[in-house]
Amino acid sequence: MSAGVATRPAPGATAPRGAPRPARPGATSGWIEGLDGLRALAVLAVLVYHLRPTTLPGGFLGVDVFFVVSGFLITTLLLRELRTRGRLHLPRFWLRRARRLLPALLAVVVVGVSAAALAGGDLLVNARRQALGALTFSTNWLEIGAGSSYFTRTAPQLFVNFWSLAVEEQFYLLWPVALVLLVALTATTRARVRVTLAVAALSAAAMALLHTPSEDATRVYYGTDTHLFGLMIGAALAFSWADEGSWLHRTVWRRLRVLAAIAALAALAGLMLALGEDHAATFRGGILAASVLTAVLVAALLGPGTPYQRLLRLRPLEWVGQRSYGIYLWHWPVLLVLTEALPTTTFDSPLSWTTRGLALVLTLAAAAVSYRYLELPVRELGFRGAAGAALRAVRGTGARRARVVAGAGAVVLAGSAVALATAPTTSQTQAQIEDGEEIVAASGATAAATDAPTRAEEAPGLDLSVPTGEEITGFGDSIMVTSAHGLTAAYPGIALDALSNRQWPDGLAAVEAAVAEGTVRRAVVLDFGTNAGVREPAVVRATLDALGPERMVVVVNLYGGSHWIPEANAALAQVVADYPNAVIADWYAAIDAAPHMLQSDGIHPDIDGGHLYAQVVTDAFAELSARLGG
Repeated sequence: MSAGVATRPAPGATAPRGAPRPARPGATSGWIEGLDGLRALAVLAVLVYHLRPTTLPGGFLGVDVFFVVSGFLITTLLLRELRTRGRLHLPRFWLRRARRLLPALLAVVVVGVSAAALAGGDLLVNARRQALGALTFSTNWLEIGAGSSYFTRTAPQLFVNFWSLAVEEQFYLLWPVALVLLVALTATTRARVRVTLAVAALSAAAMALLHTPSEDATRVYYGTDTHLFGLMIGAALAFSWADEGSWLHRTVWRRLRVLAAIAALAALAGLMLALGEDHAATFRGGILAASVLTAVLVAALLGPGTPYQRLLRLRPLEWVGQRSYGIYLWHWPVLLVLTEALPTTTFDSPLSWTTRGLALVLTLAAAAVSYRYLELPVRELGFRGAAGAALRAVRGTGARRARVVAGAGAVVLAGSAVALATAPTTSQTQAQIEDGEEIVAASGATAAATDAPTRAEEAPGLDLSVPTGEEITGFGDSIMVTSAHGLTAAYPGIALDALSNRQWPDGLAAVEAAVAEGTVRRAVVLDFGTNAGVREPAVVRATLDALGPERMVVVVNLYGGSHWIPEANAALAQVVADYPNAVIADWYAAIDAAPHMLQSDGIHPDIDGGHLYAQVVTDAFAELSARLGG
């Protein structure tokens, strides 16, 4: 995430070791004690969320902590310049932003693309679009336009985390102009705060209104318009802090701010533990609540020192906070490359502790190197000055190490260019989905021509024998689509009705329509909810009720890295246990023991995995038949 304005004395991002600290922070000072620690908590939440989402399902709210902090810091910087100079020098402001953002970003893109090319798999799918979005700070809108999903992925996106950086940079581009107009058109701090909070309210309302629980939430999550409120809440706080007569400078607030910070920190932790990316409450007030709580945490840092500030000044937290921008940029590409390179892990699958630890170590190391040798030199010397210093180091006597580093950098840059030029636009998973869709369509056409003799109405009563393909109808989502080759090989003549991203409510509608048409055979396979789980167990019951007791029903459980998978599978098992004619096919256990049979997304089966899927279904039918005495 963006580093914002300096939270340590200028000119660089850090003061010289041993330099005195300001005794009394104020609205006109660049020093905000403890803010690096707050950044550290935010980036650590994101790391935990991505490394082990079941531990902190709402850890993605760390991004919203960054938004509030950035909105506050940037607005504080702009107001300070207006106060001291009477105007804003926008080219200089944007140049400072570029100095802070571009060095680490360029390094991550170049090294990330090269590493992804070496790791192989689907890591470079649409890499050109991703690199363009990263370098132009437009990732969020490019991915929205391409129809990609943050929550449902058929290929790992190497720079998916750059969406938030794009939102911030768009704010940096437009907000200075809007701020000047706002200051010119309003006379009081109260009016400016009200306008800023009104914009925040409109943005939060847009997120809440545009979010549809049964649909993918990427548009409202990525949109600058729908995710602007955190930045604006931070900006409103900055307006208040700049006014010496505001509530932030009153004795009452200063007496209560430590207690307020403790309460806000506990509440924010509670949200991160309770909310998930699949919860409607997340987009209908949850993210907004996290932003408001963050504003309280920032407000409690403003003013004379307190135990809360000293807690956030712990050196480990400060170290992480100062490098939080690089840590955020590096962690996701590092994680994807490792999961592709190591044969025991797959993207979005439960990661081994070894992989998690290695990803964390490599992320911190890369961020530390980037901070020391790229970010600080460019911030302090500028692009030309840093480039000149690097060139002198290469040309100087005894500069063998510098020349080796420069040569290695040139090789990596060339490799990155080649990788981008040859990057595919379709993942292996998507290709298999497309092949599976053809198989599904063909199975439906074949079934339409041969179903009449096998309609349920013509075969009353429960046949308990293991069914053949001509006696099975399958309803499913993309897991069934990518397993269609395995199912049709194991069950010639099977009728499949499967679509990507189909959830249980959609499945119920498909089953009810087929039952009404009389095309459902005596044995049925159900597999829905890979991307959203089982939000309403009653829908599962309704689906089984629609099929009736005269059919054998196999319900396939779910697999993936999402935190709700265990809960969803438990719900399926509980419902199916009430139906004697139904059984669970334990796809989770089977593929968890053979992750090498998954595509690089760690969710969909590959060719061998499709045959394993068919075997799991076969075993489930055999179990059901034996249990019922068939």
